[in-house]
Amino acid sequence: MSRKKKNHNSIFRKVNDWLHLWLGLFSGIIVFIVSITGCFYAFQQEIKDAVEPWRFVEAQDKPFIPPSQLLDTAKVYMPNLEPTGLTYSNKEGAAAVGYHYINEGDESFSVIFLNPYSGEFIKKLQPIGNEEFDFFRFVLDGHRALWLPYDIGRPIVGVATLIFLILIVSGLIMWWPKKWNSTAYKKSFKIKWRGSFKRVNYDLHNVLGFYSMVFALLLAITGLVWSFTWFENSLYYLTSGGETHPGHHHPHSDISKPGIVDNELTMLDKAWYKVVAKETDAQGFYLTPKPHDEEDVIEIIAYQDQGSWYNRNEYYFDQYTLERYRVQADVFEEAGFADQLMLLNYDIHVGAVWGMPGKILAFLISLISASLPVTGFLVWWNKGKKGSLKTMKTKKEKNISPT
Repeated sequence: MSRKKKNHNSIFRKVNDWLHLWLGLFSGIIVFIVSITGCFYAFQQEIKDAVEPWRFVEAQDKPFIPPSQLLDTAKVYMPNLEPTGLTYSNKEGAAAVGYHYINEGDESFSVIFLNPYSGEFIKKLQPIGNEEFDFFRFVLDGHRALWLPYDIGRPIVGVATLIFLILIVSGLIMWWPKKWNSTAYKKSFKIKWRGSFKRVNYDLHNVLGFYSMVFALLLAITGLVWSFTWFENSLYYLTSGGETHPGHHHPHSDISKPGIVDNELTMLDKAWYKVVAKETDAQGFYLTPKPHDEEDVIEIIAYQDQGSWYNRNEYYFDQYTLERYRVQADVFEEAGFADQLMLLNYDIHVGAVWGMPGKILAFLISLISASLPVTGFLVWWNKGKKGSLKTMKTKKEKNISPT
């Protein structure tokens, strides 16, 4: 290699090292918070299932009652608010009516759990600041917005995640040995557990950072999809071969058509029975309790797998005629690659797409990601102390006072 090329490589590495250091110090605390809260959230569903028995009912050999009966019961316990969501789980799961609203200027969410076979009331969950503390809501608020108002916190988290992407790339460049030999292999792929604290800490940062790189990159990219619309649209453009991301949109009911008159069943119940008849193997449903305006539609989502959200079939019905409207990617198996990737985004981010092994992996990668700012800071701190000691030693040798 020529001397000129060596000099260029040396300058490039110095610039890369400088960027890695200062970007890491700048974003470290945010990356730590986002990563450690991600660890807590990885098993939130399993923990809730273990400590919240009201999420389950005894399975019965009969159909679920229609939505209207569940909504009538829930209204008794939340009389002054309109429900914003209704979910049915599988045969052993409770139904839940959700209420998303503004309370004293802050977003709040309450849930009424009900028996889907009888409509019997089971439990009322209140948001933070009321009767009960929702730990995982607290964790999620930290993960997504650092416990700041979302319009402030989410962009901060987004920028820090973008920096984290740069740190992953610059870290790989720093990790890459100048020469590949047996010594380089040992330093790059193994942690010297019997070494000094400084050496172990350096290896934890260097080696674990390398092993977690691909999966950390995946978690960061899927997180950025929620942080920035431009990133979501760009990712869709690249994975679709140049198409524009249509976004999530609902069709509109035709207010000019005469509605169906039926004193026995509500339109929501009728739509529900139509979907249930078709989705005999669905593992859960989500419904919009009522149209928001005269042009809104009835929305019902049928989830095909227990414990994941991406594999779903979406149904949109005219609120007056029950005519079904189709939209792009409303059936996962029929969607294109880019649309499927967007639907998979959440399940990839939390590891649920690979079941329990995937959640364990997401937990470990989040834990390593949380450790990197800490070990990186200690590497920098120890180098600073080492530099100071060298300076003091030089001054003493020259008989110069350090002060």
